[in-house]
Amino acid sequence: MNRDSKYELLVNAALTVMKEKGFEKASVSQIVKEAGVAQGTFYLYFDSKSAVVPAIAETILQTLFSKIKQNYKAEETIFRTLEMIVEVTFDITKEYRELILFCYSGLAYYHSFERWEEIYQPYYSWLEERLYQANKNGFIHTNLDSNALAKMIINLIENSAETFYLTNQSETSKEKSKNQVLLFIRSALTDCPSSNKA
Repeated sequence: MNRDSKYELLVNAALTVMKEKGFEKASVSQIVKEAGVAQGTFYLYFDSKSAVVPAIAETILQTLFSKIKQNYKAEETIFRTLEMIVEVTFDITKEYRELILFCYSGLAYYHSFERWEEIYQPYYSWLEERLYQANKNGFIHTNLDSNALAKMIINLIENSAETFYLTNQSETSKEKSKNQVLLFIRSALTDCPSSNKA
């Protein structure tokens, strides 16, 4: 078993144990037991239980992006693709909401926000390409840079899902929240005045 596979085992075990028990009640001994490795192995990769947080955040994002790519259909319009991204993002946020809450505080503690751009880059690039092609083919109308637009859309969708699930919004239904996000994005992408050069 190589270093990478042990690292993956530990991260997945930490994700499982923390999801089941919560961060405070989860212990390193429970994590290594779940992973099937010696306790000393944990400390080869992480100096504490908290240090595994950025890796968990990355795993959650990889799960999200994998599911998006799995559900993507090249023949669909950009708007159907965005509907699918919203659906998947809400589902993953619901599934991992306790860990996402903890990840925010852990990432801040470990000053890992600088890693965020690197972690998200494949996802940004993937959506950027679809937006670029949709704009080129006349399905959307915008002069915004495709890379900046992809980042704004992804951040908006994730923020909306997190606001819904992490703040226990009860005054708005899930469907209404998703529809409002999609309406906002559709309006931004079909805003004809924005296509006029200044």
